[in-house]
Parts: sequence; C-alpha cells; structure tokens
Amino acid sequence: MRRLIRYDEDEMNRILSSEDEILPSSGFAVSVMDAVRREAAAPPPIPFPWKRALPGLVVAGLAVTLVLVAGIVAIAQLGRASTTARFSTSWSLSLSSFLPSATPPILHGGMGSAAIWVAMALLLAFVSVKLSMRMASGRG
Repeated sequence: MRRLIRYDEDEMNRILSSEDEILPSSGFAVSVMDAVRREAAAPPPIPFPWKRALPGLVVAGLAVTLVLVAGIVAIAQLGRASTTARFSTSWSLSLSSFLPSATPPILHGGMGSAAIWVAMALLLAFVSVKLSMRMASGRG
C-alpha cells in the first residue's frame, strides 16, 4: 500500500470538508412518499388460522405420544421376555415372535394382512387429500 503524499492528503481533506448540500434527484421524495402511502393503504397480512389448526396439532401430538408410549412398552416387554425366555437355537426373528398372543391376528404377518394394511393406508391418504382439498376450497 502506497503512502499518501502531502498533495493527496490535502486534496482528500478538501473533498471531505466541503459542505455542499446534497439534494435528492427530482421526484425522489415524491416516489418515496407514494411508496409509503401504498404501504399504509395495504391491508394487514392474513393471520394464521390457529383455531382451525389447533385440533390437528393436538391430535398429531397425541398420536406421537401414543406411538412413543407403545414403543417404550414394547421395548420393556421385549426386555422382560428376553430375560425370562429360554434361548432358542434358531436365530431367525420375525415380527410375530415379538407380538404377544393377545394382539389381533392382523398384526401377525402374512400376505392378507399386508394387503389390508396397504388398503388402509391408501384409504387414509385418500381421505386426508379430499379433506384438505375441501378445506382449501372454502366449502369446509
């Protein structure tokens, strides 16, 4: 970086010390005031519909809580079952070996139960899409 010589310093001081009045270009103040008036006249933003969203959020929270509790209970039952059960010579594991005998037969596997689960998932997806489309169109 080069050092400023005395002439450069004097020139810079002269430029900075000048008290010329800075004026905006013609029409600048008018355009700024027009923009301010447009913003003031604009309607306020639409608030988030918390009254409509709250039930869904509560149901989602309860569903997550239910899944977590069911997972913890299943892990506890597996831990209890593994300490009391005899070790098997077979290392193959399936979902039906972890499920208690009191569970419905639909949870014990098989092609029929898989088809039922797929059909239920498709039905749930269809109902949720139709419900959301109905709410979005304003007919809800």
